[in-house]
This record gives sequence, C-alpha cells and structure tokens, in this order.
Amino acid sequence: MCLMILRSKNRSSERPKGAYSPIQPDVPFFAVGDVHGCDRLLEQMLHRLDGLRHPEALLVMVGDYVDRGEESRRVLRRLFVLSQAAGDLMHCLMGNHEQMLLDVLDDPQGRGPRWLRHGGLQTLASYRVQPVLGNGSASQWFEMRDRLAAAIGEDIIKWLRELPLSWQSGNVVVVHAGADPDLPIDEQETGNLLWGHPEFHQKPRADGLWVVHGHTITEQPRVVQGRIPIDTGAYATGMLTAALVEQDKVSFIQA
Repeated sequence: MCLMILRSKNRSSERPKGAYSPIQPDVPFFAVGDVHGCDRLLEQMLHRLDGLRHPEALLVMVGDYVDRGEESRRVLRRLFVLSQAAGDLMHCLMGNHEQMLLDVLDDPQGRGPRWLRHGGLQTLASYRVQPVLGNGSASQWFEMRDRLAAAIGEDIIKWLRELPLSWQSGNVVVVHAGADPDLPIDEQETGNLLWGHPEFHQKPRADGLWVVHGHTITEQPRVVQGRIPIDTGAYATGMLTAALVEQDKVSFIQA
C-alpha cells in the first residue's frame, strides 16, 4: 500500500465551487472511513496519519468498525484502547453495524439472523464464537449472545453503547451515514444518522453545514455539494480512506 494525498481543483487546496459556504472547521481533524474489521489497514492508516506531523489535528472515526472484514475483534480493542488514552483528541462515532451488534446483544433471536446475513458471521469468527445455524432455538441464540458478550467484554460493550451519533467542528459535521437535509443535526432521527436519508445525496442543506460521512461506498473520496464521502469499501477493495479537513481545504490519505 502507498500513501496518496489526493488533490484537485475542487477537492483540495482551492475553495470548493458552488453555492456552499467555505469549509471552516474550528480545529483541523482527520476523519477515517468505515474500517469493517480491517485492522491491518487501520494500523497502516494510523501510522500514515502520525507520519504527516499534524499534531493539532484531532482524529474522528465515522463508525462501522465491525462486520464483513476478518479482524473485528482487533479493531474494537485497538480503537477502545486508543480512545481511552487519547481522551478529547479522538472521537469514535456509532455506525449502523455497531448498532446492529448491540441489538443482537439485547435481542439475539429477533435481531441475530439479519446481523449474520450482513457481516456478523465474520465478527463471530473473530471472537471464535460459533454462529447459530438455520433458524435455531431461543436457547441457541441466547447461548451465542452470552458467549459473544463474554468475548467482547463489559468494558468495550459499555463503550459501544456510549458512542455518539455525530461530531461537529465549525461548519463541518461528521456522521456515519447521512442526515435529513431539512433538519438541524441535533434534531435528526437516529435512523437518519446511522442508515442515511433518501434526500441526503440529492438535496443540499440550507444551513451551510458540510457533512463528512461513510456508510455508502464511493469509488473515490471527494468534496461535492456539501458532502465529503470517505467510505472506499476497505473490506472489499483493500483501500481505507481518511480526510484531513482544514480551513478551506480537504486532503485525502489512503492506505
């Protein structure tokens, strides 16, 4: 893997064009896209960001740390330890896959089958927990849940439950999936932030906010119409992306 800082006229050092406010975060920050169990890529990315020598930049993770990839256990442990040490210098957001995992812990029989179909099998394998095959009985689902909860650990489960849905600096907000363009961020329904909104990609916001997000895989990260999508499908493409967001400038780093 190589380091690439992507620059172009409308997605880097020049002001983005169109009827949008200049990008003006209060502090510079790195936003890292969906990791999805790709711990080796996450490790490479963290080394690359450290090597950029930008000590004042905060670190924001957009969610979806688990499922699909093979190393969910290592990803969660790494992010938990780092966030505990970093304090306010690092912010990990909730993704829809973290919410699905918590839903399974709360309602294994009702939520388990759907989770297994959407990447939960890989998460279970990373914790060496056998999945329920077929429909399964209630006792089988609860046994799977108990083994998974014990393997994850109470400290990380508590951390997951407390993950915020958004983080904002100046006129830039980071969410996992998207937002209703007609509502302020603090009035959004949880589902909009975790799963997206049907008008998020079509309708511009009227409040001047730029939205950095993951969830929907994009071939290339970019700055477009008030949005900065950074999920490049790490588990499928082998490419993890981060955005460095500064005053009137966005640069992209890939591992």
